[in-house]
Amino acid sequence: MIVMDKTDMTEQTTLLTQSLGLQHPLIQAPMAGVQGSALAISVCQAGALGSLPAAMLTPQALALELQALACATNAAFNVNFFCHTPPEPSTDTSLDTAWREALEPYCNELGIALSQAPAPPGRMPFSGAVCDVIGPFKPRVVSFHFGLPSAALVNRVKAWGAQVWASATTVDEARWLQAHGADVVIAQGLEAGGHRGHFLSYDLSLQCGTFALLPQIVAAVNVPVVAAGGIACANGVRAALALGASAVQVGTAFLLCHEATTSSLHRAELTAHTPVHTELTRIFTGRPARGIQNRIMRELGAMNPLAPPFPLATHTMGQLRASAEQANNSDFSPMWSGQNTSGCAAITAQQMVRRLCAME
Repeated sequence: MIVMDKTDMTEQTTLLTQSLGLQHPLIQAPMAGVQGSALAISVCQAGALGSLPAAMLTPQALALELQALACATNAAFNVNFFCHTPPEPSTDTSLDTAWREALEPYCNELGIALSQAPAPPGRMPFSGAVCDVIGPFKPRVVSFHFGLPSAALVNRVKAWGAQVWASATTVDEARWLQAHGADVVIAQGLEAGGHRGHFLSYDLSLQCGTFALLPQIVAAVNVPVVAAGGIACANGVRAALALGASAVQVGTAFLLCHEATTSSLHRAELTAHTPVHTELTRIFTGRPARGIQNRIMRELGAMNPLAPPFPLATHTMGQLRASAEQANNSDFSPMWSGQNTSGCAAITAQQMVRRLCAME
């Protein structure tokens, strides 16, 4: 565990970057669905910490992406996983029936029928089998969303010398993560795009913005703290470091980068409006995540309680999405984005790193 002396913020940043061999105190946020290893490689080559989102990858796909990273760079990189508890099968079909009835008008509009087959597992939590896949590659950072895996798995990750990072949306979560073995805490503000990392409470009113949350977490723990959410320019990076962050994690600003796999529909929405209207929603996956507001969020209600639990909602909404996207329609697509899209630019990821670090 890296324990920092809070009296010297510059020294904290230096110690964290030196421990990973980074040139810049900048992390590219893992963004499942809009990137693969190419974005992470480019960020690593620019001297920052590239991240690979692995929660949606099969073991075989994960191994291929890790091989691509290992072949392209000797720099440290981050591999990110989810730590949710998959929902137990329910014999009560009333909720599923009500959800399908809510979606029926849209199915009729698109001319499709929802599959009656049980929902596939979808996003799987970190496990011993996954640990077996990543172990030979010995990534320098393994990060987690929705808490931490079991102590045994945390110890396995640390045994090859990796740092364990995890997201906190409240001070209580930050303290819990430190007590359970996290080497670095990511302070995720409410502005951040994608899934909320909360795990101790589902009460969203307990969460606050990055620059309110960050100094509170810095004061509460003795490990490095990474600021995440709403930071999209060099001034924002400097502000987070001044408030005690040892590094800054940026995601949304990379969405238009050449190496990202962001869809053309998603890219169009990011450039169509300034500012972009985002909202927290659970209808796409069953768990609150911030994305660009679209028709289905407005009409169904972004936090509709009928949506199946995470990650089962992905199954039914995914069928609507696939049909609509074939017609170049984003009405049913989850387009994850943070509140601050002002930093988005159609440039290379290396150029974005230099821009965020005030090098150009």
